[in-house]
Amino acid sequence: MDVRHLDLLRELADRGSITAVAAATHRTPSAVSQQLKGAERTLGLALVEPVGRGVRLTDAGRVLAAAGRDVAHALARAEARWEEFRGEPVGTVTVAALPSAAAFLLPGVLRELAGLPIELAVTDVDLAESSYPDLVADHDLVVAHTLLRPPGKEAGLVTVELAREPLDIAMAPRHRLAGRTTVRPEDVVEEEWIGVPVGFPFDTVRLAVEEVTGRAVTVRQRIRDNRLVEALVASGDCVAVLPRFTTPSHEGGVALRPLAGIATGRHVYATARPDRAERLVVRRVLDALVRVGGVVGAG
Repeated sequence: MDVRHLDLLRELADRGSITAVAAATHRTPSAVSQQLKGAERTLGLALVEPVGRGVRLTDAGRVLAAAGRDVAHALARAEARWEEFRGEPVGTVTVAALPSAAAFLLPGVLRELAGLPIELAVTDVDLAESSYPDLVADHDLVVAHTLLRPPGKEAGLVTVELAREPLDIAMAPRHRLAGRTTVRPEDVVEEEWIGVPVGFPFDTVRLAVEEVTGRAVTVRQRIRDNRLVEALVASGDCVAVLPRFTTPSHEGGVALRPLAGIATGRHVYATARPDRAERLVVRRVLDALVRVGGVVGAG
């Protein structure tokens, strides 16, 4: 049994299409298809079957894809032990990170790793909550957020919570609600909102306000970038949901007020494929993320 065939089937299971596997492994779709056919000839079973315009794994293909994950994990454990034997972690760690979480995590992580032979290659990514786990196929670590429960073993991933960050209602300092220490769902449901795209975690707060009050919120704009949301809130009369740790709250900026009666904290977490999480250098970066997240969350 060729380990390369197992790895190919694992990639197909993770990415869902021959085209995606080809792009990720820097091959042509034709080359990937030929390797799949070679695996089928060697093993004597159909490993993929047509569906629509693409293919999907057969039962045999899924069994071998799972075996491919086990092999990758075992090899990663062996490499990690060898790295530990040789000394300190060395290498590059690729990180895909939600910008608003990276803003309070990465400065401290980079300070902690300064002087070590570790390079971080960071990509900032702002996606719908459900899309973040898919990024583990192309990155060693993914820093994401959710208002619910981070994905874990049930998704075949290693997941570590880094911080619990409150989400507050943001408004201009001159806003009629800014004089209060907290605001209630009944207060903010009457306001016009600057929201986020549907499916993004912050939108869960808007849905909760609507559920509690039985009334619909008026959303004037749906915007991803927190800095743009801040600018629009500071210059107008709308309210928005913004994270407490990285939102400037000062004169000329915005006022942040906790929302009473609704749990609005978000979980900021790091997740990875089990084989990549075994690498000593990845574990070193993850440890730094955990420590910095703990300090920020406690402070």
